[in-house]
Amino acid sequence: MRNRTRVTAPAAALLGTAALLVAAPTASARPLALQPDQGTPGAETLGDSVYPALGNDGYRVQAYHLDFSYDATTRLVDAQAILMIRATQDLSRFSLDALGLDVRAVRVGGVAAAFEQAGEKLRVTPARTLPESCAVAVCVEYGVDPAKALAHTAWVPTPDGFAVCPQPNSAHTVFPCNDHPVDKADFSFRITVPNTLRGVANGRLIGTESLDGGRTAYTYRSGSPIATELVQITVGDYTVKERQGPNGLGLRDVVPTARAAALEPALALTPGLLDWLEQRLGAYPFETYGLLPCNSDDANAFDFTGLETQTLTLYKPNFLLQEEKKIGSHMMHELVHSWFGNSVSPANWADLWLNEGHADFYGLLYRYERGWADSLGLTTMEARMKDTYARGDQWRQDSGPVAAPNEANLFDSQRYLGGVLVLYALREVVGEDVFNAIEHTFLARHRNSSATTADYIAVASEISGQDRSGFLNDWLYGTKTPRMPNHPDWTVTPVVSSLVAPRHREPGHYPDSTATL
Repeated sequence: MRNRTRVTAPAAALLGTAALLVAAPTASARPLALQPDQGTPGAETLGDSVYPALGNDGYRVQAYHLDFSYDATTRLVDAQAILMIRATQDLSRFSLDALGLDVRAVRVGGVAAAFEQAGEKLRVTPARTLPESCAVAVCVEYGVDPAKALAHTAWVPTPDGFAVCPQPNSAHTVFPCNDHPVDKADFSFRITVPNTLRGVANGRLIGTESLDGGRTAYTYRSGSPIATELVQITVGDYTVKERQGPNGLGLRDVVPTARAAALEPALALTPGLLDWLEQRLGAYPFETYGLLPCNSDDANAFDFTGLETQTLTLYKPNFLLQEEKKIGSHMMHELVHSWFGNSVSPANWADLWLNEGHADFYGLLYRYERGWADSLGLTTMEARMKDTYARGDQWRQDSGPVAAPNEANLFDSQRYLGGVLVLYALREVVGEDVFNAIEHTFLARHRNSSATTADYIAVASEISGQDRSGFLNDWLYGTKTPRMPNHPDWTVTPVVSSLVAPRHREPGHYPDSTATL
């Protein structure tokens, strides 16, 4: 039997319907009785080192219910977001991240609240101060145009609807939220669409309702908390294909109806990928998994190969139409994110190497076990790591240390292959059995939560029985590449200082960052 339920009771037994979310605060919460001048505003940041303006303090979100209605004629979305929040201080005002949303009304505990939109924040002033530990529903009614031009956006308009790709900092262009992975929450979704289309979201389909006017409402619920950057909401002419995964796991793929047959060879690879990875990382942590080749191959739709939105990985269809050796290791990369990145999310965006380093580590292991040469023509992990090691000092000069990115270089190769090199070095020094125990302990300890680089170092030290902080800090934060254990012959290529300023790369995903392509 596989365990696909949460270890702790979900805050959102509240999540089933919007009606439940607007119920009165729990019996243990203090009443909404404080005067407006008795509290203080929550901070409009969670102090992230890469995105300091992202997220908000003074509360934590326990659950979201998102109710979307899509008009295929206007191509606009009418939406309602209900958030169950719990105050962490006496809160006179709080903010949500929000950009490009046409907010019409806000209610707190069922009572109209004052609000203003300023930059990428939606500031909400409830009629009464929220006492510390108070749990209350916040309802935001708004409209949104998925095609609206913004400084950054999660929306991916398609010929028949849309998909979303929120990572890293754009979920709040889709719904108002505390847009940081440290504040994970339960989610449910209701998506109303014309009968010719289908609405899809993370988690499991729990209800379908036929409505007047030739419309259908689809309701989904996630069995585990989701970071806002991992939310997926999709509308289009899709077919849902279900199949059996290993150990009783039900799989569902959401594919463009017109291309379902052509995509089947790629979709059929998932059970084997899951079986291989479960043997190394343990049981898949969620209730279902599948692929979403969204109905667009537009080069401008998104600038990355795949995105690990929770339980449903986003791709462009044309990528998945290639032969297995062209796509298999990258499909493994995205699947690994179910463990590293989704189940255990980064507590700070500087911890991204934990996501991408692990995804490339296992993706490359899979590639080489299958006998597929990589993009450099190399066929073993040792050969690839020797090549990466030689580049170490240059990468540290150009992109900083592995665990010290900035917004502009967050998704470059240092977080991917540089992260792999750190994991390879750790495995070399502790041995494969201890390394595997470190991986399992870290995943179990921080499941359904977020974790820092320091958390990983602590587990590595505990399980190996020796303080590994100095070793790992040198690899993760040093300006020079340390000696590689067991490979005294490996050398680092001297740094080349260019007289020409490096070409500026806009923040975002770099298509060539991962070695699993």
